[in-house]
Amino acid sequence: MSYSSNGNRPKLSEKGLLTPDNCVVAFIDHQPQMLFGVSNFDRQSIINNTVALAKASRVFDVPVVLTTVETNSFSGQMWPQLRAVFPGQEPIERSSMNSWDDKNFVAAIEKTGRKKIVLAGLWTEVCVAFPTVQAIRDGYEIYVAEDCCGDVSQLNHENAMKRVIQAGAKPVTALSTMLEWQRDWANRETYDAVMDIVRTHLGAYGIGVEYAYTMVHGLPATKCAEYEVAKHPKLTVPVA
Repeated sequence: MSYSSNGNRPKLSEKGLLTPDNCVVAFIDHQPQMLFGVSNFDRQSIINNTVALAKASRVFDVPVVLTTVETNSFSGQMWPQLRAVFPGQEPIERSSMNSWDDKNFVAAIEKTGRKKIVLAGLWTEVCVAFPTVQAIRDGYEIYVAEDCCGDVSQLNHENAMKRVIQAGAKPVTALSTMLEWQRDWANRETYDAVMDIVRTHLGAYGIGVEYAYTMVHGLPATKCAEYEVAKHPKLTVPVA
């Protein structure tokens, strides 16, 4: 059996599928102002799915490129939930709507040496479609994580997905991508981390796993971090 570059995971066969060793993930413009405009899909679900994909990228050691647009003048900071998954990585700041027009973004993709890109971003019709079409022309294979994307209307999102599929992109989801990387439940190196993402982010699937663990297999219930009420620092009022 051959092993992946990290020396622990079994190396998976490709044959048209994604593996942790053949792709890079790009998160484009997951910023507050961009999410405000989304109306085709539940916005909390987009956050949840995006964080799930981000965590899966960490679990499988898949290289990630983060990028933001006009942070200080319009879009705001990248979501803290996403930044928390990559605490030591700064997003590439752009002015261009199209990431593929930004030399630093393209250089970061090229540096990975990988020709398959799992791409997620806001909005689908611009920030996802534009780089997808051009990257395909430059010889890349694009997988659009559709449930980590959103647009200003259902029509805009659907038109964008039609356009990228016609250009040759493959639609995927956060879950399908993670399971494509896992592939075999006997791969114990990543099993527990994958199940943690499932229980935390994947709704009925996660609750089903928790039920099977506790009621069928008799394992202890999952313990989540205890909730602490956030406290704002007291403001001091200057005395005249």
